[in-house]
Amino acid sequence: MKAKVYFSKNLTSLELVKLYNKLGVDLKGKIAVKLHSGEPGNQNFLRADFVRPIVEHVKGTVVECNTAYDGGRNTTKKHLETLKNHGWFDAFKVDLLDAEGPDMVLPIPNGQVIKENYVGKDLANYDSMLVLSHFKGHPMGGYGGALKQLSIGIASSYGKAYIHGCGKPKEMWTANHDHFLEAMAEAASSVVDYFQGQIVYINVMKNMSVDCDCCAVAEDPCMKDIGVLISTDPIAIDQACLDLVYKSNDPGKNHLIERIESRNGVHTIEKAAELGFGSREYELIDITNE
Repeated sequence: MKAKVYFSKNLTSLELVKLYNKLGVDLKGKIAVKLHSGEPGNQNFLRADFVRPIVEHVKGTVVECNTAYDGGRNTTKKHLETLKNHGWFDAFKVDLLDAEGPDMVLPIPNGQVIKENYVGKDLANYDSMLVLSHFKGHPMGGYGGALKQLSIGIASSYGKAYIHGCGKPKEMWTANHDHFLEAMAEAASSVVDYFQGQIVYINVMKNMSVDCDCCAVAEDPCMKDIGVLISTDPIAIDQACLDLVYKSNDPGKNHLIERIESRNGVHTIEKAAELGFGSREYELIDITNE
């Protein structure tokens, strides 16, 4: 059966709530809303005001994890300051999942590159998750969407280095590239297994730069905004976003496609589909005019 992916061209805060209601999935218990806090200096990340209605609608807690590279988010102290400066504490309850150790370790029984995934221990406090991703390019992954948010996004600082280094954190910038992409898919699978299907994914296709929101100095968006998508399938929603980029009539798409293809970005999706926690086959349901 094809996965259902709902889509709207309306890029408004309330449209995220409309899509969530249309999906018809009621996340249970204490809900974590995983999003990107934005590296200091980055101009493209999704702002707190934009996501406020959907976070309030699900009564969620915004969650983040520290980074593994130098910048404004690689220590708890600096990350908390960034979260404050970017307005997240003004708008929501916020939980920095790996603010204090030790990490929680999620098993990956069928992993070929990595066999475990290190995530912030506070993940244990949540029953379900809303993965709210800004779809755009990425300097290493080629693109960033739901699968990256599930893997690198939820991994602790150590866990990020572990994934990048394909199990060897000290090799985080020198490991085999395709193996890194495969490690991301494997890490993502462990989070899906942990929540046992209690995850909803939203991908927002606006401010689409070739660079990630983790870049302090990022290129401006290279193509026009497309819309917002929602699904219970992380593989399908990322595949749908890639397909929408390729089908766009915006000439600026070529720059983004070059970034995706030069990093073999689709390989993360290929590996995720091989692992079987979602499908590349989907039905795109346009509710723009509903």
